[in-house]
Amino acid sequence: MKEVLVLYYSRQGSTAALARQICRGVEAVAGMQARLRTVAPISATTQRLDPPVPESGPPYATHDDLTECCALILGSPTRFGNMAAPVKYFLDGTSALWMSGALVGKPAGVFTSTQTLHGGQESTLLSMMVPLLHHGMYLVGLPYTEAGLTDTRSGGTPYGASHVAALAAQGELSEHESVLARALGLRVAALAARLAPRA
Repeated sequence: MKEVLVLYYSRQGSTAALARQICRGVEAVAGMQARLRTVAPISATTQRLDPPVPESGPPYATHDDLTECCALILGSPTRFGNMAAPVKYFLDGTSALWMSGALVGKPAGVFTSTQTLHGGQESTLLSMMVPLLHHGMYLVGLPYTEAGLTDTRSGGTPYGASHVAALAAQGELSEHESVLARALGLRVAALAARLAPRA
């Protein structure tokens, strides 16, 4: 089985809910499996206070997750139109992978959640794409052949899957948001399957 890394940070559960739907899309592709991981929160202190393994939920990601998986789908809540600091902190630590070219040629997609409509979803998705482009990854978005993009009244962009938390119960995705998240997982996994070397 080839694995797609679904890597995210979530404080209130919305980005985590998108990640779970994306995993379903990944696993709809024959021979593909999702590897769900999160990143540790960060603080202003210089000493790491977080446990090495979360008490519940997916484990914290390592650089090995990035190198072992054949694709990456990266998610973050929006912070003033940008990715959250823990995601940026994790990506900033990948310079050795950049120097070795470990991620070159792997497919990647991005996803986000905001509290409000017009809360900076597209700029956040674009901000997450920039380091992935520097790593030489192939970016995958959502085409307008996905009907949910034109029908949605909440999240969903051509740049990646998204969710608007204020329009739903906490962590609850709309049907269009769920469908688009699964579509992103499926598209990234399908491209990874096509690019995978034949044994």
